[in-house]
Amino acid sequence: MARRSATAATESPQVLEKISNLFTGKPRLRLTPIEISRRGGFKQDDLQTVIDSLRRLVREGRLVRLKKNHYGLPDSDNLMTGRVHAHPDGYGFLILDEKSAVDLYLNRREMRRVMHGDRIMVRVDRNKRGGLETHIVQVLERAHKRLIGTYDEIEGHGYLVPMDPRIAPVIPLTRGHERPEKGKIIAAEISRYGTATSPPQAELLKVIGNPDDPEVQVQSVVFRYGLSTSFPSEVHRETSSASFVVSADEIASRTDLRGLPIVTIDGERARDFDDAVYVRKTDEGYELYVCIADVAYYVSPATVLDQEAYSRATSVYFPDRAIPMLPEALSNGICSLNPHEDRLTKTACIEYSGKGEVIGSRFFNSVIRSRERMTYTDVRRILVDRDPATIERYADLVPQFELMKELTLLIFDKRKARGNLDFDLPEAEIILDIQGVPEDIIRAERNIAHRIIEEFMIAANEAVARHLTAKELPALYRVHEGPEKESLEAVAPFLLSLGYRLPLKKDKIAPLEIQHLLEAARGKPEERVLNRVLLRAMKQALYQPENIGHFGLASRCYTHFTSPIRRYPDLIVHRMLDKALRSEKLTGSAREDLSSYLVEAGKHTSDRERNAMDAEREMVALKKTQFMMDKIGDEFSGFITSLTNFGFFVELDSYFVEGIVKIASLTDDDYYYYEKEYLIKGLRHGRKFRLGDNVRVKVARINAFRNEIDFALSSLVAQRIDGI
Repeated sequence: MARRSATAATESPQVLEKISNLFTGKPRLRLTPIEISRRGGFKQDDLQTVIDSLRRLVREGRLVRLKKNHYGLPDSDNLMTGRVHAHPDGYGFLILDEKSAVDLYLNRREMRRVMHGDRIMVRVDRNKRGGLETHIVQVLERAHKRLIGTYDEIEGHGYLVPMDPRIAPVIPLTRGHERPEKGKIIAAEISRYGTATSPPQAELLKVIGNPDDPEVQVQSVVFRYGLSTSFPSEVHRETSSASFVVSADEIASRTDLRGLPIVTIDGERARDFDDAVYVRKTDEGYELYVCIADVAYYVSPATVLDQEAYSRATSVYFPDRAIPMLPEALSNGICSLNPHEDRLTKTACIEYSGKGEVIGSRFFNSVIRSRERMTYTDVRRILVDRDPATIERYADLVPQFELMKELTLLIFDKRKARGNLDFDLPEAEIILDIQGVPEDIIRAERNIAHRIIEEFMIAANEAVARHLTAKELPALYRVHEGPEKESLEAVAPFLLSLGYRLPLKKDKIAPLEIQHLLEAARGKPEERVLNRVLLRAMKQALYQPENIGHFGLASRCYTHFTSPIRRYPDLIVHRMLDKALRSEKLTGSAREDLSSYLVEAGKHTSDRERNAMDAEREMVALKKTQFMMDKIGDEFSGFITSLTNFGFFVELDSYFVEGIVKIASLTDDDYYYYEKEYLIKGLRHGRKFRLGDNVRVKVARINAFRNEIDFALSSLVAQRIDGI
């Protein structure tokens, strides 16, 4: 397995447990790291291990760091933890870890010590007037170390104006030799966090460039999310030592599938091909072969290459570029299932009955030679458009695609019957010119070819998860908790206003019940709004070694196996599958160590996945603002997608672009946001703005650096949803 991070490398479950036991049942005990080391019976050389473990216990809220470097148990009666949500005006709120708890107000004095996104522990006290006051006890985790923004000077002193105004209005820069031009985009690193009496301070790292330069805007996003656009030289050296020719000996040790008409099916711009598929008819029904690039063969545990892949955890895909998890020599080269070339794979072979029911599966190392690099578009032309030219070009493969479609529809019907959720929300596809400038934004196509790959990959992921579970091997599952009852109760009144009732009488809702709502709204005017509202009520999927099932897929046992080139969890699963294929048994400390590793790896890869998704979302938003730059003053029709206490967001009908109409720009009345009613309403005239309402807006202002598009309301036209 991959080596852990530098901090985690000196921790162990045994040390953490031993330290915790010292404090168990002793709420008043206060100890320094040296005292903890002595009482715990640790050796003198273990002091750094003790300190690192204490830091982790503090991050997890199990211990508190007190004055004079003492540690003790938190007072559970009035201590709470959560994340800071800052307001640009200086105050903030603590979003508590306990989801059912009410957010806590943080006054400006307390907010001087923290920034937006910090994870903190607070104490809630009653003041002399009987009201509640929130006081910060300690900062558990800092959200920001490196910041990006514009440079400004005030009375000869340099300042960073952060890209996100919630972080701080301005942050003083330590004096240095370089003095950028005012208004330039700069990167800085926090050298000192704020206290109750002094502001934070930052050190200038580099000048990125002009805020109006599209490439500077892109680099700003890359920097902000801490993405590495190049690999260390040690990684390149290690990669170059790999063999880029599949040897005859390795082929002889594997199942040879090179004679089968196996194909890859991907988007036009894809360069790394993880998966290839093949279906054949059998006496019982069907046999599906899902062949996945054997990245584990080329990336060995604990190597420099493996550590870098673990650190990145995922590839990041932007409209005009990709930041790969693995060097291109691997991701686009020897690991990629390029056509007409021998490639090493791991194969999941799944047997189906004539009704699409799984009746068996087997797994083995294999070698393939992809017959064709197919695109979703060409497969659609064959199966849907019946395009003569495309059918003629791939004549020998057409029966194979017909068989794939046949099996796909059977599998999909089975998944639908168990409650699979299909939030059919359109996604934007950004069309770029040769300079990488957005020239159009269209609805991304989703056709039968996408469905084929989606169903086959889900089937393979489930099959591998079931296999590892049956072998009683620790595994990294892809899990998705069902929505909390409180979240559904919050949206229930709005759904009821649309004529849809959520069954909330029992503790847990079933996926099938959510699916029935989605199906009932299919093709109706309120479909998009209902899909959005329900999707926001869902939790986010993540990786962990405890299998709790996948609510969205209505799957009892699920993992990620099919994309090891771009997702590290899949590589972990491949290594576990290797153990299963070798019939390895894990017992004792080896099993405990692996289980501990999987907990940590699950948290790390889930965090990196969220970071990548946020970066991808922000880059898409940036390209949208770039696209709209020459449309200031133009008028468009759209519909309201969400409401906040400062305005409502509108998505344009002609483009998949969203902007905000701020309440401050509505001057005909005093408007207020009624959260429970999903409504913004004027006090005097009663004019209402609701989810799904059709509106006419004019593009008023654009700030590409901050991805801000401001609309001015032209008119409220006929409402999209009747009877709200």
